[in-house]
Amino acid sequence: MKRIFGHLYFQVIIAIILGILAGMLFPGIAPTAKLISDGFINLIKMLIAPIIFLTIVLGIARMGDMKKVGRVGGKALLYFEIVTTLAIIIGLVVANWVKPGHGVAFKHVDVAAVTKIEQAAEGMNWADFFLHIIPSNVFDSFAKGDILQVLVFAILFGYGVSRMKEAGVPLLNTLERIAQVFFNILKVIMKLAPLGAFGGMAFTIGNFGLRALQPLAMLMGCVYLTMFLFIFLVLGAIARFYRFSLWKYLRFVRNEILLVLGTSSSESALPGMMERLEELGCSRSVVGLVIPAGYSFNLDGTSIYLSMSVIFLAQVFGVDLSLAQEITIIGILVITSKGAAGITGSGFIVLASTLTVIKVIPVEGLAILIGVDRFMSEARAITNLIGNGVATIVVAKSEKEFDEAKYKAAVGL
Repeated sequence: MKRIFGHLYFQVIIAIILGILAGMLFPGIAPTAKLISDGFINLIKMLIAPIIFLTIVLGIARMGDMKKVGRVGGKALLYFEIVTTLAIIIGLVVANWVKPGHGVAFKHVDVAAVTKIEQAAEGMNWADFFLHIIPSNVFDSFAKGDILQVLVFAILFGYGVSRMKEAGVPLLNTLERIAQVFFNILKVIMKLAPLGAFGGMAFTIGNFGLRALQPLAMLMGCVYLTMFLFIFLVLGAIARFYRFSLWKYLRFVRNEILLVLGTSSSESALPGMMERLEELGCSRSVVGLVIPAGYSFNLDGTSIYLSMSVIFLAQVFGVDLSLAQEITIIGILVITSKGAAGITGSGFIVLASTLTVIKVIPVEGLAILIGVDRFMSEARAITNLIGNGVATIVVAKSEKEFDEAKYKAAVGL
């Protein structure tokens, strides 16, 4: 019994249950719970930029061959595009089949809350987005925790170090030691994970209440079911094709999954996920390139949520979308789902920009979703996390950068 209580995943499960009970019985705890949750997530965010930078630099510099770096990046982006497009299509198919929006009335909603989202969506500019990827000030990129900008700078820095040949070895050894320091700090912070999970769940339940779920229970059920099927059917098929066990992989990263469940933030598990994938047998260079890029371009859960939300709102307003319109929606979401990477509330911003482009579904309908979005964010974040881990293993295996012996030892084969 003592051994079970000592496991982090068990502690997080207990914390989530206690958080739900605290939110239900003492709704006034929500503001305090939010402070606890945000404090924990900030501790994790503090480490994200330096860990990503060091992991990528060390991986690329040790790899040496920049053609291989380009090949890994190219494979990752191709995989991201195929799988996220498939996720969008699955979301559309399920929403059309189940029809979660039928019978939902557009009333008693806060339409004013949509105004800010519309303004943010209007501010999305594709030229600015691509220009934003290139950092104008690397210190500012680290300060803001901009993953894409840190990724670009780390690739260039790693290339610069690799060109130094033997002269760069002392620098690499120093960076290796610094990276170990950050991972040691992460281990200390992770001991507070149950506290962060408790705060996140208590805030969600206390602030929004379980009553908010009742009108949109069908949509929530569809979203959770679709993501469950996507993980075990689509990602399961990919895992079988590349000859690794999805179930053993999920069991190995269960701490990170439960952490995301409790905090509703996939970022909270990012540093830990990178470390776990290396333990699972993926090379540092592949982990360093695929995971950070995946957090911007491989959002499987978000893609499913977006496509289902568009069809849901069409059904609420009685808009009968043609096949051509739905194909157009797929094309738009393939692009827009990448356009708000790293922006707070990006799901709503992307949804608003998509509805604006389609021009057949009222953007005001977003007000219906605001109340329950927090309850679906866990499913999105967990699916994104699992999908990025699978992508990393796939790319590592295709590049022969996967240690089978390490994998078998990690999962107990």
